[in-house]
Amino acid sequence: MSTPLFAKGDGCGRCYEIRCVQSKWCVPGSPSVVITGTNLCPPNWYQDSNNGGWCNPPRRHFDMAPPSFYMLAQRVAGIVPVQFRRVPCQRSGGVQFCLMGNPYWLLVHVNNVGGGGDIGQIAVRETGGVWIQMTQNWGITFQAFFELDRSKGLQFMITGGTDGKTMVVGDAVPAWWSTGLCYQGSNNFW
Repeated sequence: MSTPLFAKGDGCGRCYEIRCVQSKWCVPGSPSVVITGTNLCPPNWYQDSNNGGWCNPPRRHFDMAPPSFYMLAQRVAGIVPVQFRRVPCQRSGGVQFCLMGNPYWLLVHVNNVGGGGDIGQIAVRETGGVWIQMTQNWGITFQAFFELDRSKGLQFMITGGTDGKTMVVGDAVPAWWSTGLCYQGSNNFW
């Protein structure tokens, strides 16, 4: 996503319905595709916004993977005008937490978030412990500078960035968890 859509990382996880419009390269019938914003398409300040600097602010641009793009437009098109709108993220399964870090720093990349798809706040605790507020590291990745006991499971309290709904995912990360692995809970923002 370009800088305005990325919104300093707050746009990560949000879902958009996109449709090709006003181009001879649009797929007939103008079908739409729903995509999830996952990363920043960096500006190219050496190019004009209408000639190569597609991700330059204030332009709203989606740099899409080929399989999604080909559902909207022919391969030869490259760049096409689109209509887009935010839509709820339809997910199957629970929220997923990919753990990284070291004994004194936990870095968590959060995936498969339903509803608004984005996260306003997240806290972690050892099972039965006190909540530790995490800070945003980048995009939908959050961190806590705290030594957590690996012999206890982890629970996460997530507040959606768009709708402000809060839920606790208490069953995703079991005791004796390890960094370098992803764990999935059983609940989500349905």
